[in-house]
Amino acid sequence: MNTPKIAFIGAGSVVFTQGLLADLFAFAELKEARIALHDIDAERLSTATAAARHIAAERGASPRITAHADRREALTGADFVINIVQVGMGEATRTDFEIPARYGVRQTIGDTLGVGGIFRALRTFPLLKALGEDIAAVCPEAWLLNYTNPMAMNVQYLAEATGLTRVVGLCHSVYWTMRDLSDLVGVPFEQVTYRAAGVNHQAWVLRFEHDGVDLYPRLDALIAADEQLRRRVRVDMYRRLGYYPTETSEHSSEYVPWYLGHDSEIDRLRLPIGAYLDIVDENVAIYERTRDALAAGEPLPVDGTMEYAPQIIHSITTGTPRTIYGNVPNHGLISNLPARGTVEVPCLVDAMGVQPTRVGELPPQLAALNRTYLSMNDLVVRAALEDDPRHIRHAAMTDPATAAALPVERIWELCDDMVRAHADRLQPALRATLG
Repeated sequence: MNTPKIAFIGAGSVVFTQGLLADLFAFAELKEARIALHDIDAERLSTATAAARHIAAERGASPRITAHADRREALTGADFVINIVQVGMGEATRTDFEIPARYGVRQTIGDTLGVGGIFRALRTFPLLKALGEDIAAVCPEAWLLNYTNPMAMNVQYLAEATGLTRVVGLCHSVYWTMRDLSDLVGVPFEQVTYRAAGVNHQAWVLRFEHDGVDLYPRLDALIAADEQLRRRVRVDMYRRLGYYPTETSEHSSEYVPWYLGHDSEIDRLRLPIGAYLDIVDENVAIYERTRDALAAGEPLPVDGTMEYAPQIIHSITTGTPRTIYGNVPNHGLISNLPARGTVEVPCLVDAMGVQPTRVGELPPQLAALNRTYLSMNDLVVRAALEDDPRHIRHAAMTDPATAAALPVERIWELCDDMVRAHADRLQPALRATLG
């Protein structure tokens, strides 16, 4: 596999595509890779193609770059498929926030659990099923590297609905958590050893060491001395659970019932309700600036992102071993979590592919939270696989933050409103209202 073919599905997510390409072309062995870009938006596809050519030139690479409106054409013969699609884009995300807010349901990010996560998954599943069918038909040996959220639901759905086995979900939260923790305790990241495991956006730092010495006591002392550190959800969770969570406070607050329903906690922990909508607007602005700069022939920054997909592609292509964190079907990797749920664990990557590491049991307090998360995920996947709209409501009832905010009748009413708003993007059987 000297010149792998890499297909980008949703390449019109230009900023993310740029970062991944910058990382890919930083590897000498991948400078001549075949890059197939696909998007259903012609303007965004054109912008992504121009950006790819610019980045290749800046990196001194000579890849073969092609653009495809037809997804199957882009996939044909691919060795790797990178999925970065966001179905419905900013319009759908705004709906995910605005309708729950009218019911008094607060969200900060809305892409993993909660009402936002449920409906982001349900409108993504039809695309994933079609993508899986295309991969099976034209590149059955390809590795599907999924970045699209909600990560754990999407990976479980892909495993159960498509039968694909070379699927791994990728997220940067473990890596950046460990970078930040290393900076906080004053130890160079390259000298830190660590192990994390759990579920995406709710994994846990199980070991955190330097030269065999536990760094948690040093972190404890810093937290005890700094009131501002204690005003973060993830620090509050760490102090009570004993293990540091691998996702931001904004994300972490949405997966438990303790914070978003209480004005005093929102103030104490400085939670930005609905702040993700500002990020959505900024992403559009960045895209427009990138498009306009490329059209004018102006220089663009070419910055690497340290994402896992380029590292995986390099390791499988060259046989270079490295460890990444991947989201994969459990199948006993974490023994006290459901077998068919998606877990986030260390994975060895080399010429043999992505090989997950068995972690064993999580501490019981961590497994308890992860099981609630995975139970909600499973109900959303069951709704799609069984064409059962009741399971959408069951998932919302099971979700900790939603259940803490609303009585059950209002949860069903909220789900009806969300179904009406997203109906055209849902599979037909799930468009029923049940109020």
